[in-house]
Amino acid sequence: MNEIIVYAGTIVYAGTFDPITNGHLDIMKRAVKLFKKLVVLVVSHSEKSPLFSLEERIKFIQEATKECKGVEIDSFDGLLMDYMRKKRAKIVIRGLRAVSDFDYEFQLSQLNRKLYSEVETVFIMPSEEHFFLSSSMLKEIASYGGDVSQFVPAIVSKALRKKFEIQK
Repeated sequence: MNEIIVYAGTIVYAGTFDPITNGHLDIMKRAVKLFKKLVVLVVSHSEKSPLFSLEERIKFIQEATKECKGVEIDSFDGLLMDYMRKKRAKIVIRGLRAVSDFDYEFQLSQLNRKLYSEVETVFIMPSEEHFFLSSSMLKEIASYGGDVSQFVPAIVSKALRKKFEIQK
């Protein structure tokens, strides 16, 4: 009666992760508590101009998750639902930071279900110490020389300092 069912299929947490934050890591750690395996999918978007290359972003995630059992990293350029279908994945993890995220994420989950009817979206909220973090805000702080080391993994903090020193 008190059986715990663990979904053994592929679970995907997709994003640009430009760069990965402690909020992203919190979502990943929460997800691997619920599921056996999590694929962190680093996606490329033609509309976005990331600060870091795809290779750099993957390296950051690999370093930040090296102690996390059950995390695999992949990349994809295209529609997330095409990746999901190709990998026969059924669950997408999405982080919700604030109520303002919900409207967009809800619409996205419905659209994804129309594109691939077998997909389900699981929303995970980060802990309160991370819910306000966004890569965009942290890049802006770093661009003005602000210290973001408490909000990102050490490798990312160092890369941000280096990136913005070069640009000044």
